[in-house]
Amino acid sequence: MYRMQVFGPDLTGMHWHMHKGSAHHFERYRKHGLRMPVTVTLGGDPVYTYAATAPLPEQIDEYLFAGFLRKRSVELVRCLTNDLEIPAGVDFVIEGYVDPGEDLILEGPFGDHTGFYSLADYFPKFHVTCITHRKEAVYPATIVGIPPMEDGWIGKATERIFLTPLRMSVVPELVDIHMPVEGVFHNIALVSIKSSYPGQAVKVMNSLWGAGQMMFNKIMVVFDEGTDLNDYLNLIRIIAVCVDPMQDIHFIRGPVDILDHASSRYAYGSKMGIDATTKKDLGGKEPPHESSPILWSAVRKTEPNQVRRRAKEMVARTLPDGVKFVIFTDEEVDHNDLPTLTWIISNQIDPMRDCFYVDSDEGITVPVLFIDGTRKTGKLDGFDREWPNIITMNDETIHLVDKKWDELGIGDRIPSPSLKYKSLIHNEGAIHLENQNQ
Repeated sequence: MYRMQVFGPDLTGMHWHMHKGSAHHFERYRKHGLRMPVTVTLGGDPVYTYAATAPLPEQIDEYLFAGFLRKRSVELVRCLTNDLEIPAGVDFVIEGYVDPGEDLILEGPFGDHTGFYSLADYFPKFHVTCITHRKEAVYPATIVGIPPMEDGWIGKATERIFLTPLRMSVVPELVDIHMPVEGVFHNIALVSIKSSYPGQAVKVMNSLWGAGQMMFNKIMVVFDEGTDLNDYLNLIRIIAVCVDPMQDIHFIRGPVDILDHASSRYAYGSKMGIDATTKKDLGGKEPPHESSPILWSAVRKTEPNQVRRRAKEMVARTLPDGVKFVIFTDEEVDHNDLPTLTWIISNQIDPMRDCFYVDSDEGITVPVLFIDGTRKTGKLDGFDREWPNIITMNDETIHLVDKKWDELGIGDRIPSPSLKYKSLIHNEGAIHLENQNQ
């Protein structure tokens, strides 16, 4: 399932990611010097849309999987201008081809499911040779943006459907997995396991990071069997007890989703694993109910290395007891809004670059992990990629929707969700101006 930017009556972009199956097929056509037939379908049984997103092994056909989910086979028919077969019951069919010998075309930026604009990049051209549709066709669409949005339910379906296959084929000790929608599904994974030996949580992290599209995960936290992964406040308490910031946090470099704008390099960044399983030497002790392992600090960045200096100052003044993590955010972020904090921080960090420890004046490393969750710029952070803006409606669109709402008489008007995030945006357009053309 890809987006396609329209450039003309018979030309679009074909936005397939380098890690996905279509790009692999394209590469094989390129090596053989052949034109690649492509057909795009819209609508039909909703299971087709889901199957297109499912993280299946390359050897398993999406139509076979769709038939399994719908409990009846998918009837296929041949296209009119190429030899591909497609489901018979779809609403729209767009036939064409991609020529690997052609120059790529600049596509984007686009509002994406991360809640940020995805950056413009070069992708193949798709030439349309035929468009057909069924009678009374319905054009399906979804809205993506700051979570939770409609596409979140597709990710939740994957979380539930693929739990058992993951357990059976990759991680037999796996009990449950939960990917909060605020983590846009590739940023945060909460995992529970049956733990029976030291280091097992780390083994699970590495196993999952090597399993298909789980390679895109950026932050993984592993808990004991029986932990309710949806009870976030209790998870924080467990972390307060079980995590030693110096011993139980693990970093590794690897591939990241190409939509991850915080990585210093395109499609390549780092990951952080947190072992929150019970350690035998804790003796079952419980933390005080008023303790919190997380301290939030708002920063207005005006100078280079300001976050690191702030961290040293906090250590010099002595941090409160029980603090294990100090997270820095831009001053506009509301620290009382946990979902927004989770979404912002997980989108704005590259763990190995933005997580660090600080030595005290005595030269002893303080057992606290500092996390720089602020927006990165070239001037203040040496960040040389563009930084995208958050997706919101502009004021004109909000006004038009409000006016239409009143005209339709559909009840009390609900304020635009975009109003909540206006303070996080400093300029119009897809790119934050401090990072434009750096």
